Amino acid sequence: MSDQRFVVLVVPARGTWAPPGRDPEVWRLALAEDTYEVLAALDRVEVAVAVAGGDEAAVAEVAGLTWPGTPVYAVDAGRPVLEAVEKVGPAAAVVAVSYDVPDLPGLLVGKLFRALGAADIAVTPAEDGSLAAIGVRLPLAPWLTDLAPTFDTTLAELDDQKPRRHAVALGPGWHRLRATADIARLDPGLEGWDATRAQLRGT
Repeated sequence: MSDQRFVVLVVPARGTWAPPGRDPEVWRLALAEDTYEVLAALDRVEVAVAVAGGDEAAVAEVAGLTWPGTPVYAVDAGRPVLEAVEKVGPAAAVVAVSYDVPDLPGLLVGKLFRALGAADIAVTPAEDGSLAAIGVRLPLAPWLTDLAPTFDTTLAELDDQKPRRHAVALGPGWHRLRATADIARLDPGLEGWDATRAQLRGT
């Protein structure tokens, strides 16, 4: 079995919201670009990008944000996380990350990989009750294939379905940018999230 580790950024094919006065499509791409840059800077992992519900044009648009050689592919919008994981190729573990965490500390992704030593799935809970990142060991445990977790899966759902006590591991929590109120969680003093910052400044 491969010992390779992948991180997959999952981006929706269309923007769903934006701060007042901003274009949802431009905002979507800004968040995706910054989150990708966080993941691309990680050591000892391969990075891919999955476009949920995207066609060739949407894939090409997102591919324009990535470094040359980064795999970018479309996945089903109804099963985005598991399909994104399954398409990366041979790997021991994969962490799927939602596109809307432009200031995510890379350390949190590393914690998920470490937690997968004993767990079937390791997650970064978001403050709104959703999930910011989902890590799984491969091959997938059958119960995860049946559940098909997404970033909207709750911790209660995982607890209800897990077959044993330590099948689910929780990493430190973080926040996602899913509404205008969430922007207050960004720390202007931290480096990074340049594309998002530029959008907020109107440049």
